[in-house]
Amino acid sequence: MGDSGLAKFETQLGTCGLAWGPAGLLAVRLPGSSGAAVTDRLRRRFPKLEAGSPPPWVTQAIDSMTSHLAGAHADLSGIPLDFSGVAPFEASVYREARLIPPGSTVTYGALASRLGDRNLARAVGQALGRNPWPIVVPCHRITAADGRTGGFSAPGGAATKLKLLDLEGALGAETLPLFAMPPPA
Repeated sequence: MGDSGLAKFETQLGTCGLAWGPAGLLAVRLPGSSGAAVTDRLRRRFPKLEAGSPPPWVTQAIDSMTSHLAGAHADLSGIPLDFSGVAPFEASVYREARLIPPGSTVTYGALASRLGDRNLARAVGQALGRNPWPIVVPCHRITAADGRTGGFSAPGGAATKLKLLDLEGALGAETLPLFAMPPPA
């Protein structure tokens, strides 16, 4: 895949950033208070990486994320990720979360069940709180039980989560289990 580096890019939500290495993306950062803040966070986490021109596969990933954040529902599942810095359980959570299509949501408990143990719901939530690739690993599509949105560790917190779900069309009463009406008796 080539070299390593950092890049920031403009989206309809603001300035995002990412870091890449030979095995895939190392991190994605959603917009913060400023584009400089996004770059600073990446530089603190990856002090040896330099800002530079991304290779073609990273440019394609940026284009896909930019399109997705503009409401195009781009398929981000093929973007390579470098899982070397995450624990095996977290990697399994992130891989399973990538299977949730735009416009859909699942609960932390349902995702835990998909991993084999519904009792791992809290561990799933904690893993998603450490997600290094928001948007690419769509942690915003995982919600709490009982009609609660659940947390979101990216800048803006739950408001950003709701904005992303709305962008994907997941907030309609017919699509979001949190608000869906039970079928008539």
